Amino acid sequence: MLIREKAEAREEKLLAPWATKSRMATRIQEEEMDPIRTAFQRDRDRILHSTAFRKLKHKTQVYLASGDHYRTRLTHSMEVAQISRTIAGALDLNEDLVEAAALGHDIGHTPFGHAGERAMAECVGYFHHNEQSLRVADIYGRNGRGLNLTSQVREAILCHTGDILPTTLEGMIVRRCDRIAYLCHDYDDGSSVGMVGPESLPEIVATRLGTDPSVILDVLVNNIIELSLNTPKITLDPYYEEAVTAFRAFMFEQVYSCPAMMVEQKKAEHVVKTLMNMFLTLPERLPIEAREQIDRFGVEQACIDYVSGITDEAAVRIFRKYFEPAI
Repeated sequence: MLIREKAEAREEKLLAPWATKSRMATRIQEEEMDPIRTAFQRDRDRILHSTAFRKLKHKTQVYLASGDHYRTRLTHSMEVAQISRTIAGALDLNEDLVEAAALGHDIGHTPFGHAGERAMAECVGYFHHNEQSLRVADIYGRNGRGLNLTSQVREAILCHTGDILPTTLEGMIVRRCDRIAYLCHDYDDGSSVGMVGPESLPEIVATRLGTDPSVILDVLVNNIIELSLNTPKITLDPYYEEAVTAFRAFMFEQVYSCPAMMVEQKKAEHVVKTLMNMFLTLPERLPIEAREQIDRFGVEQACIDYVSGITDEAAVRIFRKYFEPAI
């Protein structure tokens, strides 16, 4: 028996009846199974080794200022993966599936976080990073063959945000953990620089969830596990759900949309819009690997793929090259 087959047999024996088993995995393009890794382990490795994943190291999570303590898209994705695995393991669900989806959920995100996403949408009329993440996985990587991820991981990436819910419990975990992670960790980063703190939290948040980001995280993770154990659903108590809603509103008011942040975000939006307009007008300025995509996808899509794929540093460097005088 192959090592992979032993792993699949363990899943059948140990995972909950409603868990997504690796043997259930399907791909758009069929391929020979790996002798060692399960299908979801293979997806995880393909994402980890992709250029798009490595670029997340230099893409903003929320705070545009540089500093060692700020999260990036890479650390956010790793934190979502860790929290997701904790919950999946406690609930006897597929840890490899949640890890792959969590690591890949933001690989299509623009530079400068949601400021870049807004700018891209304004430039071309429609853009959502979850859809771009799936596009990047499907088309780019492995020398243009795409990652050919399993349908289950693809769906979890696509449905980690937006109106459509995942059909797997593992996908629901990633969706939950993405929000839990970014609220707790963005609050933690904001506390480090004095933007927010325990004294500024709404009473409902401080009373029900706590004031320390690690405590808030523990409360929510433990409640999800407690209510979802031995059931085919992922549940958070309405008592805590209400507090999370208030926490999110607080973060938007005090951090995400506060005047100080908006000043920097407007600068970032200007950079993305300027680059997009330049490349749409002068596509010959695209690097050769991006120009090669014009015949496949058209000028606009090739520009979207290129600009959304570059890092914050690359965006600023290109902007300065073409729009700042050499003094």
